Amino acid sequence: MTFCLGMRVKDGLIGISDTRVTAGNEVITARKVSTYNMEHGSMFLMTSGLRSVRDKSLTYFDDYISNLDKPFNRLFKAVNAFSEQIRIVTKEDKPSLVESGFSFDMHCIIGGQMRDDPEHQLYLVYPQGNWVEIGKGTPYQIIGAPGYGKPILDRTFSYNDSLAFALKVGYLSFDSTRISAADVDFPMDVVLYRKDSFKIVSHRFQRDDLGAISDLWDSRLRETIKALPTDMIDQALAKLNQES
Repeated sequence: MTFCLGMRVKDGLIGISDTRVTAGNEVITARKVSTYNMEHGSMFLMTSGLRSVRDKSLTYFDDYISNLDKPFNRLFKAVNAFSEQIRIVTKEDKPSLVESGFSFDMHCIIGGQMRDDPEHQLYLVYPQGNWVEIGKGTPYQIIGAPGYGKPILDRTFSYNDSLAFALKVGYLSFDSTRISAADVDFPMDVVLYRKDSFKIVSHRFQRDDLGAISDLWDSRLRETIKALPTDMIDQALAKLNQES
């Protein structure tokens, strides 16, 4: 399982991913986000799915970029190029994978800004190679294990939030998933992009770096629950006591 979260706010982009990879009984740490700082723009790319499919698609994409005559001037053109590599890998590997009992699983989040893009963009790419833009109304996307970290984003996160707030709530989304999904864990990789900067930076957090925040969040949640109004609850408990 994988947790990759792409977030889009007015001031830039954030990408957050776990690094745990499981294969049978084997557990390893592997980077799931790739960054590209180019002469006329920058982008990041996060993937989830069958590891062999991800690795091959990325290798083909890196080779494609190295042989470009002209750099991408729009981000959607880079998304199209990566999508085409997925289609190539599909033709080459899908029949044998399906015959062996594996599903052809490959999702990708791509974010960044190229020279002629009016603003920073975020895209979701599907296993078939088609894609959608992640808009301002719901300015995030999770691939891999979406269920555990989605509620806090839906309740608190908006396009107009700052990068700092988005990184906080993004971490809590990761932390919620880590607690509930055995296959998601530290280290946590973060990529950050500020609008019109054409430069992506990355940072890796270990468990010890963020453990205090996780503990504080747990305690504050319990305190908040205890402080909630109890009128409705008292009515239910009173009925229970009458029946006892």
